[in-house]
Amino acid sequence: MTPPYPGDKTSPTLDDIATIAEAALDTIPPLLRRHTVDLVIAVRELCDEEIGRDMGLTSPFELLGLYHGRSLDQKSLHDVVQDVDRIYLYRRALLDFWAESGETLEAIVRNVIIHEVGHHFGLSDDDMDALEQSAADPQTL
Repeated sequence: MTPPYPGDKTSPTLDDIATIAEAALDTIPPLLRRHTVDLVIAVRELCDEEIGRDMGLTSPFELLGLYHGRSLDQKSLHDVVQDVDRIYLYRRALLDFWAESGETLEAIVRNVIIHEVGHHFGLSDDDMDALEQSAADPQTL
């Protein structure tokens, strides 16, 4: 999708974002994707005030997505499941970022999904930054 132009009255809906997110999740390699079958993607307009406060955000538009659950490295087969693991995507924040970035909405959503799936696997933001940098540096291959 390309960014909306000023006269465009339609923006991708919550369902549109969910469809893009599901397609992005399908691009994860099968060896890893098998660990995401119970992962739920939920699309909301914006994060709520409590999440914004807990994360120290100055604006809800700062948060594009959020993993909520217990990462796989913290789970046991003997655990009693309390709730499903979820990735929340925040539509209005995504659309603002899309309009400002020049990237496709699909690329943005895919990046957020992969980042949040990283949290599902127990990776920290620093871990993911290091992986992204090493993948971008041909000398590390």
